[in-house]
Amino acid sequence: MRFAVILRAVALCVATQTTAMASPVEAIDATGAKVALPQPARRIVSLAPHATELLFAAGAGDRVVGVLSPADWPPEAARIPRVGDARALDLERILALAPDLVVAWPYLAPAQIERLHALGLPVYLSDPHTPEAIAGDLERLGLLTGTAESAARAAAGFRARLAAVSAVHDDRVKVPVFYEIWNQPLYTVGGAHLITSALHLCGATNVFEWLTLPAPEVSVEAVLAAAPAAIVAGTDDAVRPAWLDEWNHWRDLPAVAHGNLFVVDANLLHRAGPRFADGVVKLCTVVAQARSNLPR
Repeated sequence: MRFAVILRAVALCVATQTTAMASPVEAIDATGAKVALPQPARRIVSLAPHATELLFAAGAGDRVVGVLSPADWPPEAARIPRVGDARALDLERILALAPDLVVAWPYLAPAQIERLHALGLPVYLSDPHTPEAIAGDLERLGLLTGTAESAARAAAGFRARLAAVSAVHDDRVKVPVFYEIWNQPLYTVGGAHLITSALHLCGATNVFEWLTLPAPEVSVEAVLAAAPAAIVAGTDDAVRPAWLDEWNHWRDLPAVAHGNLFVVDANLLHRAGPRFADGVVKLCTVVAQARSNLPR
């Protein structure tokens, strides 16, 4: 069977790599599991768009042999073979690529990820919930790929950018923000979400940060009761959605009364990768505009 042939090819590849003269590497992933390799990874399959961005930023982009759709950044990722999407993975194609490391998001096709584990493939699970965790993932992926110096520089640059943003906005008047992911049903972000951390860096607060779910559904009535001073929608490429302006029906809502309805690029803020820092800068720009529109 074709599947059996692929399995034998993977076994041969792993055996060959194990006997190669190289130093072993290891790192702890998002679940606390230790991922140990006999040598730095040379053939990597990335099963999350943010993971693909992290690997390229860590200096290991030339080792990525398979990606999950949509892998649209950096531009080089568009030329790498696809091995599935958010709905399902092509396990046969993944095995045919003979990876020595798989980087995945924990919530993507858990049963199929477990299957990869069972087949003996090393899987590193990436799930940063804070800006510092993004920097930490860069460093750990650098360890696993033998690009520690490049990864350390990327992590340091990432931390420095966020520290500079925080220093500018830390003592400003806090702006209560409703961050809208979608309108029907109405979704926002909870306190443990990465975007809540971004709002804090910008001198803002998430009016629903008391909610524990990462992306809870809320009601229009709850938003009106929270009385945000600004509403920010996250969309692909920051294209303003028609549903954002539907809030203008509630003229007494502070965000509407002060003209504080904004949009930001979800591809920057919603992905826990290195471009999150770019997203924070853009988010802080709209928060600053919202603050300037408020009465003194």
